[in-house]
Amino acid sequence: MGSLSMEKKWVLPLIISSLFCVFLLVTSFNMGLISSLHTINSVLSIFPVRGASVNQTIPVFVESKIPQFVAPPAEKSIPRLAYLISGSRGDLEKLWRTLLALYHPLNQYVLHLDLESSVEERLELASRVEKNPVFVKVGNVHMITKANMVTYRGPTMVANTLHASAILLKQSKEWDWFINLSASDYPLVTQDDLLFTFSMLKRDLNFVEHTSQLGWKEGQRAKPLIIDPGLYKSKKTDVFWATEKRELPTTFKLFTGSAWMVLSRSFVEFCIWGYDNLPRTLLMYYTNFISSPEGYFQTVICNVPEYVSTTVNHDMHYIAWDNPPRQHPHSLNLNDTSKMIASNAPFARKFKGDDPVLDKIDKELLGRSNGSFTPGGWCSGKPKCSDVGNPNRLKPGQGARRLARLLARIVSSPKFSQNQCK
Repeated sequence: MGSLSMEKKWVLPLIISSLFCVFLLVTSFNMGLISSLHTINSVLSIFPVRGASVNQTIPVFVESKIPQFVAPPAEKSIPRLAYLISGSRGDLEKLWRTLLALYHPLNQYVLHLDLESSVEERLELASRVEKNPVFVKVGNVHMITKANMVTYRGPTMVANTLHASAILLKQSKEWDWFINLSASDYPLVTQDDLLFTFSMLKRDLNFVEHTSQLGWKEGQRAKPLIIDPGLYKSKKTDVFWATEKRELPTTFKLFTGSAWMVLSRSFVEFCIWGYDNLPRTLLMYYTNFISSPEGYFQTVICNVPEYVSTTVNHDMHYIAWDNPPRQHPHSLNLNDTSKMIASNAPFARKFKGDDPVLDKIDKELLGRSNGSFTPGGWCSGKPKCSDVGNPNRLKPGQGARRLARLLARIVSSPKFSQNQCK
């Protein structure tokens, strides 16, 4: 009897211990599953998948290879873009046309006519912004009234880009990507197309064309030392060269690429706030670097491990270069239309003012007419787009289909990580 009584005393503790072990095993399994699902969802969030977003008009895509879309994350379904549109002397009308073609109430815009442009041009631009009823109502178009001197081959263009970025960070906490354009750029898709397609992407991606293979640039750009008079003169003159040359750096690796890019807000803050010294150090290094706009941001992003995995090796532009290449790209015309469209890029450059190809783009790709805004789901009033309706209502069209094809190739490709900072 004593032995039986002793065995009964152990039964209850044994059952309780067993139940507790089972509970721990189940909990551990569930936590692991949740973690795995989170990781998978993080990876899959950059891929377009099937479905439809709420309050958005979904285009009928006939291309079976281009997947359709699922609703973006509920907390922030539609991204916001922050644009810098810059120009120089004689660019007023080109800049204004580009602005109207790019406008959307959800975005932010900074306009800059450099110090080489006339006072009359800058005053006229400011007047147009102040008198436009849509701009006044929304309050998302800003002009740099204290003009900067900008020379493409020197560091002043980088300084101007950083200046505009700082203004945009101050003006709004809502935007997700910064896009730098010139008055010679033009969109090939509507903003509804762009916002809709970008809503499927992770917000930390940075579209920066880059390579570490400097080639001829090593001897002609990396080693020479230049001075940009635009840093201290009020009139534009060409850079001048020092007699001495310098060796390639050993504390960081040089990268080069396109001066046009789409940068995440996180990376822009990293460059502007300077809590890490690298952006500041590289800014000083590139002060004496020829064509620094084609290297500064590439070198910063590819020397910071946290941002390497966010780089997409594409500048989101269609650009045609002469053969052999010159300092500036070929000016696009009607003969380039089919190639521009086939590129699936959202932007193209370089255009001459009022070239007939711009009218063709307006009519066939943007649906824009009579010098008005590019129509979108936000448009209201009579005439159309004279007032702001629901800015969250998007009407993506064929441009979204083309852009989805490009993103499927450069972002969803299995070789995506193989093209990052190599």
